[in-house]
Amino acid sequence: MSLEHAATSNSPTDDQGRRVAALEETVAGLVRRVGVLEAEAEIRRVQARYMFLCDTPCPEFGVGGDDERIDLIMALYTDDAVWEGVGEYYDGQFGRAEGADAIRAHFQRFWGEKKDPELLLNAHYLTSEQIHVDGDEATGQWIHMQPWLFSDGKALLRSSRLNNAFRREDNTWRITRTRTENVFIAPLPEGWASDYPSASVLMKP
Repeated sequence: MSLEHAATSNSPTDDQGRRVAALEETVAGLVRRVGVLEAEAEIRRVQARYMFLCDTPCPEFGVGGDDERIDLIMALYTDDAVWEGVGEYYDGQFGRAEGADAIRAHFQRFWGEKKDPELLLNAHYLTSEQIHVDGDEATGQWIHMQPWLFSDGKALLRSSRLNNAFRREDNTWRITRTRTENVFIAPLPEGWASDYPSASVLMKP
């Protein structure tokens, strides 16, 4: 190698170019990592809000009734979403609803008519979270547990696994699939819970 070639290959301009390229690669990597973290946080909020809106009494202050509750829940879903129960127990109990209209009808069957005994208490607890982001698509798995208390004094504890999917549309993450599978259902003693409110005022301004 000639001295002239060696001097050219090790010029300050070449070193500066390599440093700039390395810096740009580092910044791009950080941007991707922050994007994934932000997506995970937003998906976590969407899933938690779904559970929040499904609680009884509904903790969203000022909700006029179950029709309004359903509207708020449907705002979390894409138009082509699927809601389904799978496995030995939930397949027959819940079935599969495809599309926003069918999912709305599913929720209306649950809340649309007052039932006897009336559901007085239902709260969702999420755990064992896994969220996997791939660009504008994501999946998430959770285990959730929920106590149920009815007006006739009967109570039960239900646990389910969730395998849900999400998509980012117009920079907003929404649910494209809710899939739930039963883990167990356990009857609880009559009068198991006491001092529960008839309405929630936690979020009152």
